[in-house]
Amino acid sequence: MFYQLYELNHAALRPMRVAAEVGRWAFRSPFNPLAGTALGRSLAAGFEVFERSTRRYGKPAFDLPTTVVDGAEVPVTEEFVWSKPFCNLLHFRRELPEGRAADPKVLIVAPMSGHYATLLRGTVEAMLPAHEVYITDWIDARMVPLAAGTFDLDDYIDYVIEMVHHLGAGVNIVAVCQPSVPVLAAVSLMEEDGDPLSPATMILMGGPIDTRISPTAVNKVAHDKGLGWFERNVIMRVPFPHAGAFREVYPGFLQLGGFMSMNLDRHVSAHKEFFQHLVEGDGESAEKHRDFYDEYMAVMDLTKEFYLQTIRTVFLDHDLPEGKMMHRGRPVRPSAIRNTALLTVEGELDDITGMGQTQAAHTLCSNLAADKQMDYVQPGVGHYGVFNGSKFRANIQPRMADFVRRHARGAVGAAPAPETKPTRRARKS
Repeated sequence: MFYQLYELNHAALRPMRVAAEVGRWAFRSPFNPLAGTALGRSLAAGFEVFERSTRRYGKPAFDLPTTVVDGAEVPVTEEFVWSKPFCNLLHFRRELPEGRAADPKVLIVAPMSGHYATLLRGTVEAMLPAHEVYITDWIDARMVPLAAGTFDLDDYIDYVIEMVHHLGAGVNIVAVCQPSVPVLAAVSLMEEDGDPLSPATMILMGGPIDTRISPTAVNKVAHDKGLGWFERNVIMRVPFPHAGAFREVYPGFLQLGGFMSMNLDRHVSAHKEFFQHLVEGDGESAEKHRDFYDEYMAVMDLTKEFYLQTIRTVFLDHDLPEGKMMHRGRPVRPSAIRNTALLTVEGELDDITGMGQTQAAHTLCSNLAADKQMDYVQPGVGHYGVFNGSKFRANIQPRMADFVRRHARGAVGAAPAPETKPTRRARKS
């Protein structure tokens, strides 16, 4: 019933949102003598804060119409090249000159953890100049009809393998946060099968490979509550008239509430500052707030089976690091990886995926040669900074690009990564 009450509350507030929007425009109108006064600016700011705090945020756009390749600006077109009920594979096709050598293919596996793939807009933008970029565009579970069937962690792994096969030889796969476990599992299965299309490189960024290491608040909540608590308290049925009506899901709005409660003081302060920026006419700061929260507040539902299986496998039973993970009755053995080069990336201040949790992948890939392994820790960044922001662009992305060039099948003469203070080291288990 809670999901239905949420929908009812959202519908009940609609007249007030409309009134607030009208009020905002009225007190910003140049024809209103109060518009330039402190009272008028305060009223307009209050109306906007109310409207933005109670609206439903839709899926954002990537909005990457161009990129710069070889020093020249070129158009970028988004196109779906593969599709399943719960995911589309999105290609950012660049208009390149005929005869130009192909760039490495990069498959970015976005988190299926409540936010849309557009959360990785900065990651895509940074990689577009030198790579052929594809990204998993996961579909909101409340929009998938029951007739499409279920979707769990095993299906996720199957999807990853199918997408790699679709893209062909030489793919470089990048997993950001949550996908690190299913991506490592998928590559393990492909390598054990001697699959000639197994990825050339695998980059795991801030992923919970072994959550027993440096447990964070997120890990502790899962451990303290137990699987039964999550099933009883956060799983709900999608209400009518959504396309996925009656599907059991973990609603996006609940996950958003959990995220915000972890840093509630920060979010309250941000909205107070937003109000003040609007009153003072600081348009640039106000627009930065809008851009961030347009993305942060846009959330999607996850299927019950995927969510609960992930909680159990990754956060409670630690199946992958303990060697117990199974995929459709078959053991997942990272020790089978011998050809796919591995790079792990972590943030020093990450409060979602603790330091060392991603690095644990090197221990699991026990038969991978040391020269095919690299581990990088970025000082001064939290979870978001691992895949976005100035330090990502300056320090992390160049290392990723260099790693891909060095280990691309048949690549020669790759340029070295730029020297910076952060340590780069190879690991051998």
